[in-house]
Amino acid sequence: MQKLTDVGENLVNGIASRYNLSHDAVLHMLVSVNNGGGSMAQFNCPELGGSGQWMRGGMTMVGDMFNNGLKSTVDNLCNELANVLNNNQIFPVIPAGTPGSNQWWPGNLGSPFSSGAQNNIRYAIFPNRLAVELNGQVSVYDTLDHNIGGVSQQQGNNTSLTFNSQWGTINVNTLPLISGQTPQAPQKDFTQQVTQPNFASLTPNQVEAPVNNTIAQYSVDETLQIIEKLAQLRDSNALSDDEFNIKKSELLKRI
Repeated sequence: MQKLTDVGENLVNGIASRYNLSHDAVLHMLVSVNNGGGSMAQFNCPELGGSGQWMRGGMTMVGDMFNNGLKSTVDNLCNELANVLNNNQIFPVIPAGTPGSNQWWPGNLGSPFSSGAQNNIRYAIFPNRLAVELNGQVSVYDTLDHNIGGVSQQQGNNTSLTFNSQWGTINVNTLPLISGQTPQAPQKDFTQQVTQPNFASLTPNQVEAPVNNTIAQYSVDETLQIIEKLAQLRDSNALSDDEFNIKKSELLKRI
């Protein structure tokens, strides 16, 4: 169970009494709001309708979606907890860079320009680096030439994160791992993510049936678009000249 300072313990007990909730329920919500940086929370609290989401100044979602009274209670509770976190030392001070700290990422990364949490995963975005914490295990990835605009967690999979960049939606596990360990299956070749065509958008005469369901046949336009993206990766040093030439040759054979 999350430890609290004496001040934090007294505040949680007082809030629990006023909202007619258990100590554990308020503590769960407190941790959820804290993980969301005081502006959002994802929680699963039986006393508050099960799974839900809260965003400060925005939408509140609860399991009983038509229960406006419950929504109001969650909104008021989360706002109060956010203010409590902002004005008091609720949790014992934990050294930066260690599990449980608000600054859980390695100290040499500096300050992130964006961070957040979803369920049991926390993430922080830095120039050329992405830090992910899962169950206390921190992994750091090289973001290559991606300009990350947002991170999302795939539904139904608590260990799968994707992010949006100028290249589209990319799975975190396709990035080069700098430190820590990959929380999912072994990493895939990043270039394979780039070279997969969107068959749903092609007309029947633009694509042939795959051979043995493994090698796709691309149209000329599709191939040229993929080669152009690979060239951009090469120019940004994400791919070597040899890797680029090999991929280009493979693609040209599939026309």
